[in-house]
Amino acid sequence: MEKETLKKVGIMGGTFDPIHFGHLMIAENAREQFGLEKVLFVPTGHSPHKQEQDVTSAFHRCRMVSLAIADNPGFLLDRIEVDFKDVSYTYRTLEKIKEYYKNTELFFVLGADSLFDFESWKEPEAILENCSVLAAYRKHQQQEKFFQQIDVLNEKYPEKFFPLNTPSLEVSSQDIRNRLHYGRTIRYLVPKEVEQYIRAYHLYEGEVSEDEACRNRKKIEKGIG
Repeated sequence: MEKETLKKVGIMGGTFDPIHFGHLMIAENAREQFGLEKVLFVPTGHSPHKQEQDVTSAFHRCRMVSLAIADNPGFLLDRIEVDFKDVSYTYRTLEKIKEYYKNTELFFVLGADSLFDFESWKEPEAILENCSVLAAYRKHQQQEKFFQQIDVLNEKYPEKFFPLNTPSLEVSSQDIRNRLHYGRTIRYLVPKEVEQYIRAYHLYEGEVSEDEACRNRKKIEKGIG
């Protein structure tokens, strides 16, 4: 079924394990710079690149995304990948999103590093049939190589790749997980609600008993509604 009629929609894919201010900042800059009406946050389902045991459950990752984007009406959670049983490939995800956002221009948001790997992705031509790509970069990065790669890709796929300028914020999900593992602060790296959720469920800090997990879930759900 076709969803609400929109002209421009951004797609922000990722493991979001956990989601942090870097993700949110890139998405908001994409929304502003390219006039996107909505940005969909699409947590990775069964990724072809990561082992399942290395990724936090989809339940927790989706709840953290929901908490992080709750105050921005331009952001939406899309569970299309986590609800799909098979391996999630970007080209398949985009085909499905295109089915329910008909007559909508889609923009897939990725980081500068992924720009150089793009042609190694499965079915890159199929990806570009359904979207344009917004590649986020920061001014201190190697701009010359970045823009050269934009030019190289646009020569092969005309007018499909666009630079997305974002402020510099050195934060990664891996760093956040490491900090939690060693008992260090993650304040100001993730939204307050996400940190509270992580603390309540003891995510990234080791195993939690089923009884404790159940108590934490009930406590958190009262706040989420």
